[in-house]
Amino acid sequence: MELLSPAGNVEKLFYAYAYGADAAYIGLKKFSLRVKADNFYEDEYKKVQALKEQFPGRRLHCALNISFHDEEIDALKANLDYFKQYPIDAFIVQDIGIVPLLQKEFPNAQLHLSTQASCVNSEAVKMYKSLGFSRIVLGREISINQIRRIKDSVPDMELETFVHGAMCIAYAGRCLMSAYLTGRSAQSGFCSHTCRWNFKVDGKPDSENLEAARALAQSGLLTLEEQQRPGEKFPVFEGDDFTAILSSKDLRMIEHLSDLRDAGVDSLKIEGRMKSVYYVAMVTRAYRKALDALDGKLSEAEAAPYIDELDNVAHRESTTGFYYNKSNADETTTGASDSKYQLAAEIGGEITASDFEALYAEGHSRYDQSQKELEAMHPQAREARLKDLEVHPDRRIESFEKKDGWYMYECKGMNMIRAGEEIEFVSPDFCSLKVPAGEWEIIDSETGLKMNWTCDGHPTAIYLKHKLPSGTLLRTLDPDYEEGKIRDTGR
Repeated sequence: MELLSPAGNVEKLFYAYAYGADAAYIGLKKFSLRVKADNFYEDEYKKVQALKEQFPGRRLHCALNISFHDEEIDALKANLDYFKQYPIDAFIVQDIGIVPLLQKEFPNAQLHLSTQASCVNSEAVKMYKSLGFSRIVLGREISINQIRRIKDSVPDMELETFVHGAMCIAYAGRCLMSAYLTGRSAQSGFCSHTCRWNFKVDGKPDSENLEAARALAQSGLLTLEEQQRPGEKFPVFEGDDFTAILSSKDLRMIEHLSDLRDAGVDSLKIEGRMKSVYYVAMVTRAYRKALDALDGKLSEAEAAPYIDELDNVAHRESTTGFYYNKSNADETTTGASDSKYQLAAEIGGEITASDFEALYAEGHSRYDQSQKELEAMHPQAREARLKDLEVHPDRRIESFEKKDGWYMYECKGMNMIRAGEEIEFVSPDFCSLKVPAGEWEIIDSETGLKMNWTCDGHPTAIYLKHKLPSGTLLRTLDPDYEEGKIRDTGR
């Protein structure tokens, strides 16, 4: 089975490929259902072309999955020459109105039907096949047994299903709630996730029974039951005066990949073009290892640590959705996605040879100059300066020293990294690597001087006792994370 990962920008596309995706899906601005994702435009096609060369055999799927108005079709036609510069293997579409245009202008690209089209039966699959589609991204409301029936009916049609990520409470994501409450349309990919919000069970302020009503709401005894669906009950539990009855759990199918394979699924899709680099890398890696174990390329015991790492990626409670029992999809949860880890830095290329020597020389030159300036100072001024450096060690000028068996890498900081603490790396090649204080240093990549801390916006290199593979990420424990507590996301 193909592993298909999300890529909201060219950076995430690299990590999707590096961490094991067979294919990745991107969006193009104005024509994708994820307008909040960075999406691809301008000259990024050059970087995408380079990545396809760096990772030969990997595929690129492009989502053109909005419902097109006439003016948007005009815009698509006006941008055709630009789009043709991308090495696109397949287009993901829901609007059949653009199918003839894509078939004419991109004769070598496949057509994949978007999950937004809600295709969940074999007759619809046959119809889309007659229109030239080679793959169906099945509606999320489908079961394992229904997938098997479709595959048996149309065996030469590729079937793709979602296996991991956020689920929408609305049918195939067709929701007006966000647009109604915030003016941000989910159908344009700008969903504010209002279904995740907490709602208050309220009454008139002067009601004598208000406190009794709240007590009942917090008792766990209340449920919602639709008139025509007797027996299907949705729990309504109010905690801290608010309740979430619309917030669906996240989908997680990593423990059930053999069932999807046996049902005839050809591609496993991870949700999340709006998610972080860390999410893309870690989730892709976990499913890559699980698939490799399923194919006998490594043992289940070898894959297990990577799968366990899914708990260290921002997520809600999980469910198997509609695959086995519809009641699983009915279960709700509260709060935003959360993780005890934060992505601290992306590790770039190794700094070697002349670049390393130049940085070493620069650092020592600056150190020597600072010592000369210190010696030239009046004794009292020098004493004051030295006392100041004791109080403010960040102001010290100290060059790094060469160490045998150590390696230096470019380091793109994102969150605070402090020298003297343990740090942890993850990569495509190893599950995790904890490096204690004393086995690594932070270096200013412009001055060659040692740093006590770094974060986003500071030119940084990391010097350490370990060889790191391409695509390595540095993570640290999030100081604001509290186990069991839902944080305010600043919605």
